[in-house]
Amino acid sequence: MPTYLPPSDRLRSICLLRLSALGDVTHVVPLIHTLQQRCPTTRLTWIIGKLEHRLVGDLAGVEFIVFDKSRGRHAYIELQRTLKGRRFDVLLHMQVALRANLASALIRAKQRIGFDAARAKDLHGLFVNQRIAARSGEHVLDAFASFLEPLGIRQSELHWDIPLPDDAIKFAEKALPGKQPTLLISPCSSHIKRNWRANAYAAVGDHAVRQHGWRVVLCGGRSALERQMGDAILAAMQQPAIDLIGRDTIKQLQALLSRATAVLSPDSGPMHMANAAGTPVIGLHAASNPARSGPYSERRFVVDRYDAAARKYLGKPADALPWGTKIEFDGVMDLIEVDAVIDALDRLVATRAGPEQAP
Repeated sequence: MPTYLPPSDRLRSICLLRLSALGDVTHVVPLIHTLQQRCPTTRLTWIIGKLEHRLVGDLAGVEFIVFDKSRGRHAYIELQRTLKGRRFDVLLHMQVALRANLASALIRAKQRIGFDAARAKDLHGLFVNQRIAARSGEHVLDAFASFLEPLGIRQSELHWDIPLPDDAIKFAEKALPGKQPTLLISPCSSHIKRNWRANAYAAVGDHAVRQHGWRVVLCGGRSALERQMGDAILAAMQQPAIDLIGRDTIKQLQALLSRATAVLSPDSGPMHMANAAGTPVIGLHAASNPARSGPYSERRFVVDRYDAAARKYLGKPADALPWGTKIEFDGVMDLIEVDAVIDALDRLVATRAGPEQAP
């Protein structure tokens, strides 16, 4: 592979290709801030998905090009038209899916940095001429950060600072008025087998209200599955909860996550959005490994049953599995006990109370 390493202070332009998903896009944001700090005169262009653009498309100093996958081949035609006559010093090809690989073929760049062979798929290697270091055991965010290393840059500090418009802040303040501690439950992942049971969410919500006097709010998208899950949680709860499922925009959700005291969620975009906002997350992990895809900044309150899932469904301990293995089997999330999640919530409440008030 070529070892062309332009000095970072001479880079005129860098193109990032990461189309999806919401959680992964939040992991890229610290890299953007690092580049802006280390290469202040370099033009940054980010090719991104339509939904993901709604979350981060107002980051200052970045040109965004939206790739709308729902348009099929027309998305590639539009991308080709937008990029006509343009050439970048560097392409950071940060997605291995076939759709992204094909899109990358339309990007002209001398240095094309992609994933190492172990993490590549769908002919990814044909679209790059340099790879990041091969490492196992990395969180997704750290893997993205390693794309800076061929440029002679290391990501030593993490900053998200995702902008929140005033109308989103006002929406969150109206939905969650005052200073009452709030547990925000975002119950659904995009992968249905990562979702916990409705009655289990309800039990934790009831405990938050009864035991701690917290407010409980449900959030989610507009899909039928998320509406069904929300209705089931509300029906099972004995205490009141605020239902915001399908009633917010992506920026309003980010504002709600920022305003919440804690977030309860499976491995999902809102989990990582909450982490980016600095809000503690009670993460529910059995189908996926929290060391790879859990809330990056704080995993004290994660309920981790990934090893138990590996032993039950794959017949081996988690440390014997290839890094990143998903264990998405029917019933896998039932390995997460309600009492364990309540314990995580109680421990989180205790940290807020301070040592002198902790139970």
